[in-house]
Amino acid sequence: MPTPADPIKPRLVLVTGPSGAGRTTAIRALEDMGYEAIDNLPLSLLPRLLDGDAPEKPLALGVDTRNRDFSTNALIETIDRMDRLRGVPMQVLYLDCSAEVLLRRFSETRRRHPLAPAESPGLGIAREFDLLGPIRARADILIDSSEMSPHDLRAELEQWFAPQGGSDMAVSVHSFSYKRGLPRGLDMVLDCRFLQNPYWEEGLRALDGRDQRVADYVAQDARFASFRDKVVELALLLLPAYEAEGKAYLAIGFGCTGGQHRSVAMAETLARALADGGWPVSIRHRELERRGAAEAPRGDLQARVGE
Repeated sequence: MPTPADPIKPRLVLVTGPSGAGRTTAIRALEDMGYEAIDNLPLSLLPRLLDGDAPEKPLALGVDTRNRDFSTNALIETIDRMDRLRGVPMQVLYLDCSAEVLLRRFSETRRRHPLAPAESPGLGIAREFDLLGPIRARADILIDSSEMSPHDLRAELEQWFAPQGGSDMAVSVHSFSYKRGLPRGLDMVLDCRFLQNPYWEEGLRALDGRDQRVADYVAQDARFASFRDKVVELALLLLPAYEAEGKAYLAIGFGCTGGQHRSVAMAETLARALADGGWPVSIRHRELERRGAAEAPRGDLQARVGE
């Protein structure tokens, strides 16, 4: 199975997986990356879609059990047929997810499962797993979205399918709480829990690391300046080296106890330094996003750091 670092640029991506695993999010993400996206096209029409001249744009085709003529054997036969069709490079992307998470997602959205419209979603999930098992085994790329937000999934897909060859490597800087575990897909992780914690200051507890008062408090730690300088120096040393190796995306994470103060302040600090250095940077504050607080103003950094 290929890895995100492999220079494979499929002209056709077949996107499938169980209902609720993120297929629609994946289709939209691929469309944003320049793929022509077609969802739920009948299987019998897939070979004809590529008949004639090769498409000018790469294609992302969404297929799942709701397709009009879906069957496991028919999809596998279609995959085999299209593998041989005029040498069009194709990859099967399978969005996987645990049954427990899928059940929770269906419960939260109150949607009916397409394979159990008059029964419990759990029955539909089990049936779909049985149907898709052989297709899962044929997947070229398998992404488990169980612990991913839609933003996480898009970031993962960008590592696989975003156009290569640009002059700048995209950098994503994350903050997170160790209580919830590490975010998926991080390339570098730095622990900020040794810095003094604003949580214990009553006037700062309700704020987060984007607030200047919190940032100033964290910066008062005698170890902060040296830590900041070394982290920035390390990042600026490594980014050109990773870019030279063909890496198009790098994710750097800062963790602390609650993911609200120290890690956020450090993520903002590094993102600002990288933006000043001309690197395309995005910022993710996982715990703040979960609380719906991610859109707080960030001053002039917002104008220079891509979101």
